[in-house]
Amino acid sequence: MVVEDLLHRALRHEWLSPEEGVFLLEQAPLADLMYTGNAMRQQHVPGDVVTWIIDRNSNTTNVCIANCKFCNFYRRPGHGESYITTIEQYKEKIEETFRLGGEQLLLQGGHHPDLGLQFYADLFRQLKNHFPALKLHALGPPEIAHISKLEGLSHYEVLRELQAAGLDSLPGAGAEILSDRVRRLISKGKCGGQEWLDVMRAAHQLRLTTSATMMFGHIETNLERMQHFADIRQVQSEKPADAKGFIAFIPWPFQDEDTILKKIKRARNAVTGDEYVRMIALSRIMLPNITNIQASWLTVGKQVAQVCLHSGANDFGSIMIEENVVSAAGARFRFTADGIQQAIREAGFRPQLRNQQYEYRELPVNILQQELDRAAMIVD
Repeated sequence: MVVEDLLHRALRHEWLSPEEGVFLLEQAPLADLMYTGNAMRQQHVPGDVVTWIIDRNSNTTNVCIANCKFCNFYRRPGHGESYITTIEQYKEKIEETFRLGGEQLLLQGGHHPDLGLQFYADLFRQLKNHFPALKLHALGPPEIAHISKLEGLSHYEVLRELQAAGLDSLPGAGAEILSDRVRRLISKGKCGGQEWLDVMRAAHQLRLTTSATMMFGHIETNLERMQHFADIRQVQSEKPADAKGFIAFIPWPFQDEDTILKKIKRARNAVTGDEYVRMIALSRIMLPNITNIQASWLTVGKQVAQVCLHSGANDFGSIMIEENVVSAAGARFRFTADGIQQAIREAGFRPQLRNQQYEYRELPVNILQQELDRAAMIVD
């Protein structure tokens, strides 16, 4: 294999094999990967705009029986710290989100053994009744698989009912690494890799927009990372022509602080900034049929995420008014609306607020005023 030949094929949007992806990850000069990733970004999303979103990552419950070894957030049924979020609590969270300029709730939780389809359908209807303008980017394939098993229904039937109740889009949560070897070791209680993919196939049949993710840097091999890419792009290729399918891909490194996976399997977050930038570039190179690649500033920080904007990423993610799961394992970075825009400008790009469908939004009045105040201070 020759690096230059593989990168030329990637620029023509040819599908590289997982083995070819490994070769590039391990052998290609970083500058060459960055150049190719950026060139492909310009093919997909021309120009100097980098998008971002205001949303809130809230949790329906912290009760979970999946027993993922990388999660510090969950509590077992009956635990003294377990909870189910109430409607009144949602109201407070959503009202605050609207005040801060957001319009979306990223709503996820655990595999609660007693919460089935009716619970979630009723919850979605109540939220939409109170807040008709609210966008629900909710649950994820493992939760859909869990509800399907509880109810004895197909993924399609569960998603159809949730869509009718107000579900707007389906996050790519719980993908981790789609290899079942890995999943048996780190998240045995979750659905397998093939079922994760099948849930997304069902979502695409319903024209639900989805995203895809990867959590890497623990016990997976480089080949398993590349096979993950291959599986995602295959499902994307099967979507109906009028469906958006996977609208974005978001990779992030495993956060290891106080996790069982670190204690038992001796898995540590050893992903360097160099490796993360390589993975962003490979995300673009290996996924030529997905338009948007997001840099995970929450887990890698501002400077590395800024480099990713020159390596294939065209989106900077969310300011995340609230986030509990990844933070519980050690992610400490935070942005305000002003801070995320400034970070994008510092990297040489123009920030643009978006919604979950990657449609541009006008800056809310309160944020626009902050922008005007900041510009006045610079002039003075």
